[in-house]
Amino acid sequence: MNPRPVKRSLTLQGHRTSVSLEDAFWQAFRDIAREKNMPINVLAAEIDAARDPETGLASAIRLYILAWYRDRR
Repeated sequence: MNPRPVKRSLTLQGHRTSVSLEDAFWQAFRDIAREKNMPINVLAAEIDAARDPETGLASAIRLYILAWYRDRR
């Protein structure tokens, strides 16, 4: 796995944006979306809508993933 962030495009409410995450976070993000039976763009839009405006989207996604796995323990 590549330890450096990889930039990928997401569509949030009809608008394209780029997010940089490490491969491990992209894989976890896809796994969570699949487990929740929703497209990754829908999950990203939910995270985007719930985040503090001062928190970047990539950070919000990482924190969401961390919380998801912590809650499952």
